[in-house]
Amino acid sequence: MKGDRFEELILPHLDDAYTLARYLLRDEHDAQDVVQDAALRAFKYFNSFRDGDPRAWFMVIVRNCCMTWRRRHHIDTMTVPYADDHLSAVGESPSADAAAIEQSDRAALARVVGALPVEFREVIVLRELQGLSYTQISEVVGVPVGTVMSRLSRARKRLAGALGIGAEEAS
Repeated sequence: MKGDRFEELILPHLDDAYTLARYLLRDEHDAQDVVQDAALRAFKYFNSFRDGDPRAWFMVIVRNCCMTWRRRHHIDTMTVPYADDHLSAVGESPSADAAAIEQSDRAALARVVGALPVEFREVIVLRELQGLSYTQISEVVGVPVGTVMSRLSRARKRLAGALGIGAEEAS
């Protein structure tokens, strides 16, 4: 049955879809809306899915929905900041200090990733946060594997520079 197979193959990737959409759109509510739209589209066209990687297939749909949303809403990629609004206050204790430093590091990384141009941001998120292979990223983004590798390299260099670490530490 279509619904059972869809649930088995696609629904486990909703968190990854949200992560990608959140980084591409830089807004949690917009990301939720886009993932919902992407899931509906995936269900509608699930009969067109053939053997292959369901995660990559769904990420293509999510990415396309994000790009359509960005065009419709004329998102300026250089002026909309990425923010983690869910960061909580930290109490006073030695372990709280370590947690605060870790949280600060995560927030700094999220800001730096959020500031990358979209073509670099999407490959970093797909590779480093979601663990997709170069081939899967190529399929999702719609560019050759060599371009994926080049974008990842350039994105890593930008991240390293923005975070003040050496390029050899970033790879």
